[in-house]
Amino acid sequence: MCMRKTFGFLGWVFLALSCIGNHPPAIKTGAEQPGEYLPILQNKKVGLVVNHTSLVGREHLVDILLQRRIDLKKIFTPEHGFRGDAPAGELIRDGIDEQTGIPIISLYGETRKPTPEMLEGLDIIIFDIQDVGCRFYTYISTLHLVMEACAENNKPLVVLDRPNPNGDYVAGPVLEPKYQSFVGMHPIPVVHGCTIGELALMINGENWLKSSGKCELTVIPSVHYSHRMRYSLPVPPSPNLPNDKAVRLYPSLCFFEATSISIGRGTPFPFQVLGAPDPQLGEFSFTPVSDARAATNPLHEGKVCYGIDLRELNEIPPFTLEYFLRFYQHFENEQDFLTRENWLNLLAGTPKLIDQIRRGLTEKEIYETWNPELDQYKKLRKKYLLYPDFDE
Repeated sequence: MCMRKTFGFLGWVFLALSCIGNHPPAIKTGAEQPGEYLPILQNKKVGLVVNHTSLVGREHLVDILLQRRIDLKKIFTPEHGFRGDAPAGELIRDGIDEQTGIPIISLYGETRKPTPEMLEGLDIIIFDIQDVGCRFYTYISTLHLVMEACAENNKPLVVLDRPNPNGDYVAGPVLEPKYQSFVGMHPIPVVHGCTIGELALMINGENWLKSSGKCELTVIPSVHYSHRMRYSLPVPPSPNLPNDKAVRLYPSLCFFEATSISIGRGTPFPFQVLGAPDPQLGEFSFTPVSDARAATNPLHEGKVCYGIDLRELNEIPPFTLEYFLRFYQHFENEQDFLTRENWLNLLAGTPKLIDQIRRGLTEKEIYETWNPELDQYKKLRKKYLLYPDFDE
C-alpha cells in the first residue's frame, strides 16, 4: 500500500496564480501541517524517526505531538544523534530524552535497522528528517532501513516531507549495485533531485526493499514548494554543513574525503574550503583543530593548510568535478592525493570515475559518459514527483 497526499491540477493552478507578484507564499513542510497527520495518529502508539531538524516552526515535532496528547513511545535517531551535534561517523548511543523521558534508540550504532523488538508495541512510525539531496548523505539510508523494517513488521510509516536544498537539478554517476553501502543504497545519481518523500515513494515503487516487500507508506507533502526553487535550510542539517554554501558545495566536495585534501573539518567553515600542508596549493590558509561537536581528530589537525576559499564565490555551482580534477592534477604521485580509493568508489558508486580521471578524460567527457544512465533515471524520477519539476 502506498498513499501520497497531492494537490491535483486545480491546486497547482492556484499555486501558480498565488505566486504572481513579488511575494510567493511561504513553504509549509509536511510537519507544519498537523491537520494532515494528527488524525492518523489518534489513539495510536507512535514511534518517531527524528533529529534536531524535525521542527514545526520553532518547536520540535516531539513537543508538538505531546501537546496534542499523542502517545509517543519511542524516538529513533540517525547519524549525528537526536540533537544533531555528534561528529560524522561517530556511533550514537541509546538513551533517554531528558526533557520528555521518552526512550531514544540509536539507528547509527551497532544496529542501523530497527529490529522487531524495537518496533514492538508501536502502531505507527513517523519519519521527519531534513535531507540535503545527495546519495551519500546517510539520512536516506536510514529512511530505507526504516521502510524495510516497517514492511517486514507490518507497521505503517508516515513521511513528513521537506524541500530539498539541492533539488533543482540531477547530476553525477548512478550507483552500481556492487558498490551499495550505507553511503549509497540505491541506483540513483549523486544528486538525485528528490525530496525525502519522493525518494520514499521511489524506494517503495521500484521494489528496492529487501525481498521486494512494500511499506505501507503515507507521504505528507510540503505546500508551495517546487523543484525550481532554491531552498534555504532553517537549521544546519549536521555539524559540518553549517550554512547554505556548505550544503550547496557538499555534492562537489565530498569526494575529497577519500583524499589527502582537507575540506575544512575542524574549522568554522567546513565544506567551504580546500587545502593541505603544501603552500603550492594556494594562497588561502587555515588550520584544522579538534572540535568535540563537529570534528574529532580532523585531517591535518594542527597543521597550516594552503588552498582555496570557496566562500568567496558569488554563486555556488551545481555538482562539479572542477576542483577534484584540479587538485588531482597537482600531484605527480597519485598516492599522495588519493589515500582511500575504495572509499572514493563507494562515494561515487562506481570505480569508473577514478579510471576516467586516470585516463585523462576532461570534465565534459566524463559528464557525457553519465548521460545515458542519467536520462533513464530522470524518466524514472518523474513517476514519483510530488512537486513541479525544475524543467517544467
